[in-house]
Amino acid sequence: MSEVEMSVEKHVFEADVAKLLHLMVHSVYSDKNVFLRELISNAADACEKLRYEAIVAPELLGSDPTPRITLTLDEENARLVVEDNGVGMSRDELVESLGTIARSGTRAFMERIEAAQGKDGAQLIGQFGVGFYSAFMVADNVDVVSRRAGSDKAWHWASDGKGSYTVSAVEPADAPARGTRVTLHLMDDAKTYTSRWTVERIVKDQSGHVPVPISIVEKPGAEAAQVADGTALWTKQKNDISKEDYTDFYRGVAGQYDEPALTVHFRAEGRHEYTVLAFVPGSKPFDLFDPDRKGRMKLYVKRVFITDEAELLPRYLRFVRGLVDTADLPLNVSREMIQESPLLASIRKGLTNRVLTSIEKLAGNEPETFAKLWENFGSVIKEGIYEDVERRTQLLGLSRFRTTASDDKPRALSDYVKDMKDGQSAIYYLTGDNLAQLQASPQLEGFRARGIEVLLLTCPVDSFWVTTAPDFEGKPFKSITQGAADLAGIAKQDSETTSSETSPAVAEFVTFAKATLGEAVSDVRASDRLTESAVCLVAPEHGPDRQLQKMLQGAGRIEGAAKPILEINPGHALIAALAGCRAEDGTFREDAVKLLLDQARVLDGDKPDDPRAFAERLSRVFGRALHVNQESLEKGA
Repeated sequence: MSEVEMSVEKHVFEADVAKLLHLMVHSVYSDKNVFLRELISNAADACEKLRYEAIVAPELLGSDPTPRITLTLDEENARLVVEDNGVGMSRDELVESLGTIARSGTRAFMERIEAAQGKDGAQLIGQFGVGFYSAFMVADNVDVVSRRAGSDKAWHWASDGKGSYTVSAVEPADAPARGTRVTLHLMDDAKTYTSRWTVERIVKDQSGHVPVPISIVEKPGAEAAQVADGTALWTKQKNDISKEDYTDFYRGVAGQYDEPALTVHFRAEGRHEYTVLAFVPGSKPFDLFDPDRKGRMKLYVKRVFITDEAELLPRYLRFVRGLVDTADLPLNVSREMIQESPLLASIRKGLTNRVLTSIEKLAGNEPETFAKLWENFGSVIKEGIYEDVERRTQLLGLSRFRTTASDDKPRALSDYVKDMKDGQSAIYYLTGDNLAQLQASPQLEGFRARGIEVLLLTCPVDSFWVTTAPDFEGKPFKSITQGAADLAGIAKQDSETTSSETSPAVAEFVTFAKATLGEAVSDVRASDRLTESAVCLVAPEHGPDRQLQKMLQGAGRIEGAAKPILEINPGHALIAALAGCRAEDGTFREDAVKLLLDQARVLDGDKPDDPRAFAERLSRVFGRALHVNQESLEKGA
């Protein structure tokens, strides 16, 4: 028996190992693909360690100075091999790093670096030996063969992950010249990891930007093909990156085939350091209105992909695609839960501010590009007016709205306020589902007559943010379908204005209408907002406006609707004729009043409360009109 064969040592994992292994396999990771990310991360760390040690001991590099990671696929034997030419491990380091999960070989290495050279470069080192155990999610046995740089001895670590492991010497000829080779004996349900397409996709998605080139050998003995070159676009200077480079990267990270409308690339320095490369797409992503409203920003730590589920941006910026790379967050066992770190809140704040500032600059410098961006994402950005109190003023300033004065070009609130009429104290708005319907709304008539601009809001979120945004530049928001219009103090543009005074006959008719309608409305009153239509409905001063009330009712958020107010145009010919009817025409006047209410409902986008009663009243009114017409003809004859 050779010396190598006699050197096999059997070890039992520490007491907490079995529990932690179970946690790693069943709880920590939601996606089994991450095992490959973990092994590549460890391999990249080993190459980085060698780079630092070689600063004071360049002979460690020998004749092989270029770092590399190689993945070898062996479909026939259901094996996947991850090999690096990094620093490697001695026998003691194997035991320390892979036999004792609670300790970290990398942490010990960082302590040596710090003691010898200070903290320079230490931020590049992850925590080796923790994520390694994710390999047991896909493998029932794992072999590790490693040779420490500068050593002529190699060692073999092996385990089935069920409580023990062995360490033994291995013939140097059967080990890497330097570095570590991890061989995974794949489970039956994990054999897909010997597929070139599967492995290459995972590498590009999760590890394509580690600082070491990665190659794939499709089968033992085949030529290696590089799939990642060891460079990361976001680490380069902006001046060294072409527009085409940005576009290619955007298409890869965003899964889009268009060109980005906006690119945000910066490095934050100070208390926390991180790099951001983010894009606003040129068209709407298919998942823009996903009910979960999740973002699609990727989080990297030291150029190693961590997750794409960290909330790096608020949900109203969920259309932004890209990544954040930081060295301030640790690579440790809770990698999948790393977004809970308080450091992330600082990154989130800085990133959000920078994205919004960049969009503001785009609005000022490239208005046509911004107009397209707003067309695509304005309805989503406006969710932030409702949700983000801290940035509400900024978001209101960024927002654009169709108005009665905007034609086809949305307007900024700053322009609206600048053009307000003398005596106008509020920013007026009208909400609804359809722009054409809003433009034809009778509630607009009095505002148009006075040249007062009104925001026409058709997004569902508009009905919510206007209730929470107190004002813009000191001007409150006011719905023209709620409460009194307060237009008497603003002169009409027409020189031939009609008197706003209500005649005694019309005043009596208004009183009659209020008594007739009873509990169907909360009030009936003469209107100063109507100039062409006979009637309209408005909501009471307090509570939701007409559109919000409909939305809340449709969603089951409120059971009973507040009774509307029926406003009557005292200058309308129909109202004057009805006011002049004889007292004995009581039934006809009652039918007319109820038809006026139904007419107002239809103008508001609703239908009559009782269609049958509506039809019967309409028939009676038609019958009376025909009868009166017949009498007139007979008298004329």
